[in-house]
Amino acid sequence: MPFLIAAVVLVGVLCAADLILTVGVIRRLRDHAERLALLSGDGGIAVGDEVGEFSVPTVDGRLVVTRDALSEDAGGTVVAFFSPDCEPCEETLSRFVPYAAELRARGCPVLAAVVGDPGEKTDAFVAALSPVAHVVTERHPDGPLSAAFRIGAVPTVLRVAPDATGRVVVTDADVRLDTSAAAAA
Repeated sequence: MPFLIAAVVLVGVLCAADLILTVGVIRRLRDHAERLALLSGDGGIAVGDEVGEFSVPTVDGRLVVTRDALSEDAGGTVVAFFSPDCEPCEETLSRFVPYAAELRARGCPVLAAVVGDPGEKTDAFVAALSPVAHVVTERHPDGPLSAAFRIGAVPTVLRVAPDATGRVVVTDADVRLDTSAAAAA
């Protein structure tokens, strides 16, 4: 009889351990699903689509960027989205910074969003982008700026400008960073 009681207790302990591990795996899967949604979404904004309403402060606190502010520059604004947890974002960032610097030197506005949890990597992205762009940070991919642009994947580099009716629309959904900013504008 003591052998049977020990076996039942052992099975109970194993079931409890399995339950705890399963709950942990489910939590990790949810976290990974959120990250994959940020990295591999495909339903993003397209050329001709209107940008949604938003109002977000820059990291330096000197400016609040709105959709209406983007309509003030008829030449258009380059808008980029990065995530510090994304390897392709690091590569794109290294090409985007000189591109944005060239645009900024010509007086063209540049807006960059860093989407991710605050931390060392996010701070590094902000530091790299701050000299060449107005920088906004968002903790989640459903933040106001990301939602307004319907960002489904990062990195994303867009050009937006007012159309003939004054609506702010996407004019280029795949800005080529390997070309000169002067040629692309």
